[in-house]
Amino acid sequence: MNDDRLAKGLALRSEVLGAEYVARSLEQADDFTRPMQELSSSYCWGEIWSREGLSRRDRSLLNIGMISALNRPHELKLHIKAALRNGLNREEIREALLQVAVYCGIPAGMDSTRIAHEAIAEYDADLAEKAV
Repeated sequence: MNDDRLAKGLALRSEVLGAEYVARSLEQADDFTRPMQELSSSYCWGEIWSREGLSRRDRSLLNIGMISALNRPHELKLHIKAALRNGLNREEIREALLQVAVYCGIPAGMDSTRIAHEAIAEYDADLAEKAV
């Protein structure tokens, strides 16, 4: 594995997903799960997310649609929070999820909206806690 790409990926992943989340993921990794953590950090974050062709905001918007379509609730919650960090607002997230409902089905849109609502509430609570 390319050590430079891994380091770059870990730094970017920490900025987008939150340093606490990434640190916890790495601390909890064991011999079985560590290779997946490294692959994700190196390939997704060090190779793709770090490219200049799209902004972080645009990549977040794409991820919301794709992850909703794939029905990956844990990852969706994580990427809703990342989208807020990357500059998407609540209205844009809602509009993306309405589009998901039309193209992927109402159940996908409903589940994704529920998960996004929870993620936004958690994001807001974390901000309020850090402001104190």
